[in-house]
Amino acid sequence: MKAERLVGHLSVLGAYTIFGFNIIICKELTNAHLVSSLGLFCFRSVGACILFWLISLFLPKEKVPFKDLCGIFVASMLGFLLTQLAYLESSKFTTPLDTSIITSTTPIFTMFIAAIALKEPITLKKAGGVTLSFIGVILLVLNTIGVHANGITQSKPIGILLMIGNCLFFASYLGIFRPLIQRYHVVTFMKWIFLFSTIVAVPLDIKELTHLPISEMSTNYWLQLGYIIVFATFIAYFLLPIGQKQLRPTVVSLYTYVQPLIGMVTAIILGMDRLTWQKVLAAALVFTGVVLVNKSRARNPQG
Repeated sequence: MKAERLVGHLSVLGAYTIFGFNIIICKELTNAHLVSSLGLFCFRSVGACILFWLISLFLPKEKVPFKDLCGIFVASMLGFLLTQLAYLESSKFTTPLDTSIITSTTPIFTMFIAAIALKEPITLKKAGGVTLSFIGVILLVLNTIGVHANGITQSKPIGILLMIGNCLFFASYLGIFRPLIQRYHVVTFMKWIFLFSTIVAVPLDIKELTHLPISEMSTNYWLQLGYIIVFATFIAYFLLPIGQKQLRPTVVSLYTYVQPLIGMVTAIILGMDRLTWQKVLAAALVFTGVVLVNKSRARNPQG
């Protein structure tokens, strides 16, 4: 394996490991009901924007033409703003375990985007994998309508749908923008990504941001907020484009499997979720479908 590709694999692995723990942290923050989903997004966006622009001051300047800035704007909306808003909002209605299972469908959406953008063929094996995974998702939805057990609130259908939207938005980002990402240094690309998301999001939430309940935010709350800004946003989104430069979109999306493993184990250990046979069956169907899809993903061995 070439050194560049190894760096790519390790970078994506690191990013999705951080995202895996972020499932639990975001659930804790949304359950606190101190800051809205849009407010949490603004914290992430502004924090990462400041950090990336500060770092860019110490790097050679890259000129980005207007056409590419337009492309980066669309990438910002798909890869961060819509993706994260759907994720944070869904956290109000889904358990960490269910969130972990749903995020594993991202490679399936990526397959469809790649078929459109990269002309990759959709084989019978891929189609069968998609069918199995969506049966698993449907089973999960049917198992989460108005059910409560042992004091643990079960996921609601709206949460499942929002999480599917999150996966679709992010798959579009992975599948469409690799050529644009490859043209620029990671910091150059990401500083514009977060500047655009900040410009769009902050005016929409300015009223809340000027009346934050600072006195009610505990030290633990600030530490968790710091994690999603520094680790789950700045560091993870620094690592992810490094992998995107070296690996194909479908290969990058494979690392979403790290999230459910971390999220599932952590949630059960902390008592935030529990295993049921229905969830085991749903997870098995989703994972089996994804494996089928990716075993048939491409004849080109790159990545």
